Amino acid sequence: MRYDEYRRFDAVGLAELVARREVSADELLDVAVERAEAVNGRVNAIVRPMHDLARERAAGPLAGPFAGVPFLIKDLLQDYAGLPTGSGSRAARRHVPDRHSEAVRRWLDAGLVVFGKTNTPEFGLKSITEPTVDGPARNPWNPDHTPGGSSGGSGAAVAAGIVPVAGGNDGGGSIRIPAACCHLFGLKPGRGLVPAGPAHAEYEQGLATDGVLSRTVRDTAAMLDVLTAGHDPGGPYLPARPETPYAELARRAPGRLRIGYTTASPIGTPVSAEAVAAVEDMVALLTKLGHDVEPAEPDVDGQALAVDFMTAWYAGTASTVAELRRTTGARDRDFETDTLLLAAVGRAMPAPRYHLAIQRRNEHARALAAFHRSHDLLLTPTLAEPPVRIGALETPAVVKAAGQAVMRLGLIGGLARTSLWKQVILANLSTVPFTQLANITGRPAMSVPGYRTPEGLPLGVQFVGPLGGEGTLLALAAQLESERPWAHDEPPL
Repeated sequence: MRYDEYRRFDAVGLAELVARREVSADELLDVAVERAEAVNGRVNAIVRPMHDLARERAAGPLAGPFAGVPFLIKDLLQDYAGLPTGSGSRAARRHVPDRHSEAVRRWLDAGLVVFGKTNTPEFGLKSITEPTVDGPARNPWNPDHTPGGSSGGSGAAVAAGIVPVAGGNDGGGSIRIPAACCHLFGLKPGRGLVPAGPAHAEYEQGLATDGVLSRTVRDTAAMLDVLTAGHDPGGPYLPARPETPYAELARRAPGRLRIGYTTASPIGTPVSAEAVAAVEDMVALLTKLGHDVEPAEPDVDGQALAVDFMTAWYAGTASTVAELRRTTGARDRDFETDTLLLAAVGRAMPAPRYHLAIQRRNEHARALAAFHRSHDLLLTPTLAEPPVRIGALETPAVVKAAGQAVMRLGLIGGLARTSLWKQVILANLSTVPFTQLANITGRPAMSVPGYRTPEGLPLGVQFVGPLGGEGTLLALAAQLESERPWAHDEPPL
């Protein structure tokens, strides 16, 4: 099989070819590896090749709905037994799990052939993918720009044609952000639907979940069926998934939906004209398709939600740093300065503040639920601006030096108690203020491609659904995909 033939198929289509014996698993792997070797030097999507393991697997008997399809997993939380989970950090390189994560186990049981791990920022803490240890991942649509984060390596790999679908996870937008940057489809499932075991009960106090980035809606729907097939007996939830498979729900007409939309940043920061235009373009398309679309937004205090989100983020970072110091002997030099600053704030934060941030999730979730009583879906930009240039969000050296001085002097706790720290939080989320709502509330959300800026950069839009709304989101996405197909759009890489 040639690359141009391979690129025409999504993962479901490739699996059908293998099932009909029109192509073999090792032939598909050869094409995927060859494509990776041709373009990875330009996009830096794959940071840990697993070619020998993959060739051994492709040569053996494979079963499952994706038998023989090449696949990449994210080098964060998606553990592959016997290989380090690098997490974009020098400090984690000595962490070698002895068991597959539940998501990886289910992907392998589905017959996928994993041949590499993808780039991620250190511990997935940023909306860009520029780790010091592995270097920046780059956007195939313009390698001077970011593919987003934290699943940026996976987004770059799918957009570059290395694989039709790749593993990601989303704790604050980390599937939807790279999907929006790379002209891909990205769905974050609702809380508890996808198991996180066996090393975790749930990721980041329930903020994060595994999923995929794909070129087609049907790939994501079929992958969601794989990830949710059966509950995890050791997990914290028994999720209520629909009796009908997600792949079937994606094929159904969505009906006439009530959709409220807003382009205003929930934290009061600027939103670019391009992000507004992307939403307006989607509003026109939805109206043409017969949906009821009107300006509306949930009565959520966006700034309070941002602070609550980052409070949990600080605490989680402090815990991660402490655990790696304990288990691997990692030292300060093994972590990025930004990570150490976040961890220092987490350590200095009073326990009641953390507890209240977790408790306030109830208020945010109920406010969003009230919105969903009158509207089926919420439409917003996914990003507040087009994909930024590589290095644009790098913390200036002088700021890093000041932060290191503050940590040495033990003043970080005092700063964290001032109003200045709230302004730091809002500035950090200014390019991606829309995505944290779905994580805090545990609702499903998706980024849908279609719009590109005059410079040719992708810019997706986000839909947020109610509890159990994955089927509605997939059905609408499939309708939009049918009206404006995007899967065969290929970047000029």
